[in-house]
Amino acid sequence: MKQSILHYAYAFAMPAMLLASCGKSVEPNQLTQAEIADGWQLLFNGNDLTGWRDFNGDSLTQPWHVVDGCIQANGDGSDLSGYIVTDRTFDNFILDWDWKLSHGGNSGMLYHVVEDPYFAVPYVTGPEYQLIDNEGWEEVNAPTKLEEWQKLGVDYAMHLPNPDSMFVNPQGEWNNSRIVFDNGHVEHWLNGHKILEFEAWTDDWYARKNSGKWENAPEYGLAKSGVICLQDHGSPASFRNIKIKELPKKESEATPLFNGTDLTGWQPYGTELWYVTPDSLLVCESGPDKAYGYLATTDYYKDFDLSLKFKQLANGNSGVFFRSFVEPPVKVHGWQVEVAPKGNDTGGVYESYGRGWLVQIPDEKEDILKEGEWNDMRILVQGDHVQTWLNGEPMADFTDENIGRAQGRIALQIHDGGGIKVQWKDLVIKSL
Repeated sequence: MKQSILHYAYAFAMPAMLLASCGKSVEPNQLTQAEIADGWQLLFNGNDLTGWRDFNGDSLTQPWHVVDGCIQANGDGSDLSGYIVTDRTFDNFILDWDWKLSHGGNSGMLYHVVEDPYFAVPYVTGPEYQLIDNEGWEEVNAPTKLEEWQKLGVDYAMHLPNPDSMFVNPQGEWNNSRIVFDNGHVEHWLNGHKILEFEAWTDDWYARKNSGKWENAPEYGLAKSGVICLQDHGSPASFRNIKIKELPKKESEATPLFNGTDLTGWQPYGTELWYVTPDSLLVCESGPDKAYGYLATTDYYKDFDLSLKFKQLANGNSGVFFRSFVEPPVKVHGWQVEVAPKGNDTGGVYESYGRGWLVQIPDEKEDILKEGEWNDMRILVQGDHVQTWLNGEPMADFTDENIGRAQGRIALQIHDGGGIKVQWKDLVIKSL
């Protein structure tokens, strides 16, 4: 166990109504001076829903309200509605809250939720700490039984808690939960006891993701940042003492995106061809369908510095997508740094949905591209600022609010039409 997590455990070994160092009980929805000094922040002020809004919205219209210092879900929600999210996004954190459910109640706390009109519900991107009255739900919904991956405390449809660590207060009483997300190390706690832990984005994690409920949700769990979400799943639920402590991001080193041997770390979409040559080159080539094809990382990158080399062996109509996500079966939403035959804006930036070209290349820069030879490309993305270079020459330099709000995968493209063949090598990325 990490030393830092041990420290969190000591800090968490008290019930929800904590005793301050002065010996006085702490009122709900208040922070002690020690907590403030330690970096804790309230996500609910106890009086109104400031700081919360609809999922994918800019205001609050869902049926949530504040009663007696608690956020309450009316129980009018469904699978497709009833979600509220924080105004802010969070990366690494300790998230702590009290909760109480109605008999048979079903709710949840989600994190790293990605907002985009394409995502109709939060759970296709954000992991969930399941909140449910196990016995009451089965009584209300008899003879239906809950699957183990649907029960209280699970990392929903992914990881199960240790049953010997589950100490649940009687239905109708307050319980306390905690999520620790520390640079991919995840813990769930319940009433002062750690009930599960796992490492995100490992081979085991991807195996679970790709073989169960999420096998048709390609973006589930990939985000390293996102909003926090409360769920009204058709049952009244109450929340209070929602607080968060942000944790530092680990320093990143430049790492290869392509290992020179196989497609580990990448996922192809479509029927076009992606393969590795004996001399460690990554090749994209049109297949018999002559359709669009993509090779996308299985990881998300928000702020990064990416360098790579490409050589166009035939019609080189390709590109490098960034902060993108996949719509099955073969569509990528995001922004593309163009790789194309001379005269077609290599190094420019194109939006794959909505606005089209954001930056095109002046005619006098078209000769920077070396057709049939190796070219160096660099892509630097920080916040809403995007810069590209081709063979050391600046090509695009602009800011864009939509890009600034996004995150997602790196993806290489094969354009439709057939006859395309491009080689790639030396793909190296540094997260910023």
